[in-house]
Amino acid sequence: MNDIEPQTGRPLLVIDDDRKLCALIRDYLAPLGWRVEARHDGPAGLAEAVAGQYDAVILDVMLPGMDGFEVLRELRKRSEVPVLMLTAMGEESDRIAGLETGADDYLPKTFSTRELLARLRAVTRRRRLPEASEEKEWMAGELRLCEDTHHASLGDRPLELTALEFALLTELIRVKGRVRTREQLIERVSERRFDVFDRSIDVHISSLRKKLGDDAKEPRFIRTVRGVGYVLADPEFLSGSM
Repeated sequence: MNDIEPQTGRPLLVIDDDRKLCALIRDYLAPLGWRVEARHDGPAGLAEAVAGQYDAVILDVMLPGMDGFEVLRELRKRSEVPVLMLTAMGEESDRIAGLETGADDYLPKTFSTRELLARLRAVTRRRRLPEASEEKEWMAGELRLCEDTHHASLGDRPLELTALEFALLTELIRVKGRVRTREQLIERVSERRFDVFDRSIDVHISSLRKKLGDDAKEPRFIRTVRGVGYVLADPEFLSGSM
């Protein structure tokens, strides 16, 4: 099995200067259907991530030549490949920085192999097309979202959203005009196999606002209801601020 799977498995790129860790990840995942490539510095990792067709990228924060955050910033200009960031300390500041930059999830370097596999499966689920069903399309003013094609646009401009951002926007636009608490949003995106915590919801909402061109003080779309949560307002019908 090990002789076949690395040739035919799902492509995964690991960007980490710890060669032993890269080998551990490869040896664990290869028999489970993954074909693992590794790069050991920031520039080489970025070049391979952009050039290759990978199902996911595992990206370390501390890298020679270019740190993981810079690699991710440059990668997000050209690709929406799911990215799982490795943080040495696993502290909240590192997690939030990675999420703000565009990571889909994070994992402290003390991870277990089972946890690694679970998180990989979660961030790559967005690659699976839904079963044939009635197309689900949502609109709020110029904002359009199609669940079946995983496409979102604002007017004529496509929106480059991470998988988790798309899931949050789907939930908000689905109940347009009704408030969703942070707890409700966490519950709904967790159903879609994302692992989130309370603070990260605010980070992802902030990122969504930037991509929508929203002014945080007077947003057209995603509005904050203090002490409660968020609501997506239809600009054509609601003009007040919350």
